Amino acid sequence: MSDSETRVVGLISDTHGLLRPGVREALTGVELILHSGDVGGSGILDELRLIAPVKAVFGNTDPEDEPELAQAITVAIDGIRVHVSHGHEVGSPTPAKLAVRYDADVVVFGHTHRPLVSRLGNQLFVNPGAAGPKRFDITPSVARLTIEGGKAEVEIVDIP
Repeated sequence: MSDSETRVVGLISDTHGLLRPGVREALTGVELILHSGDVGGSGILDELRLIAPVKAVFGNTDPEDEPELAQAITVAIDGIRVHVSHGHEVGSPTPAKLAVRYDADVVVFGHTHRPLVSRLGNQLFVNPGAAGPKRFDITPSVARLTIEGGKAEVEIVDIP
């Protein structure tokens, strides 16, 4: 694929067994969905697959024997390396802690339920927030990662 082609990937985390109806609209048109853990059952992945293909990792609340979940995922999309993990493996995840462990261009994580977009050096760190049950008085959200011309940008999308 050429560098001028726009690629859009849906990022979601911390569904905890609930897929809000607004997720479908927020992720319409993505070519892939990356779930950064605390999925809450394979039914969530089945529902997400109605939108686009899905790759997902374990969160700290997911059973480790769930065959559809990986410890971590790294994918290359038009030359941009995207790493996905839940983040709990570094304790309370921050871009600085994750940068020490992962050298991908884009690092996607969850666990904190708080949406975050941050750049540290040449790396982009994204927590799409929690898309499942509302907790901590935080608005549920997902993210859309756009890759074009060798650059990655992300937008947090609130879910009503």
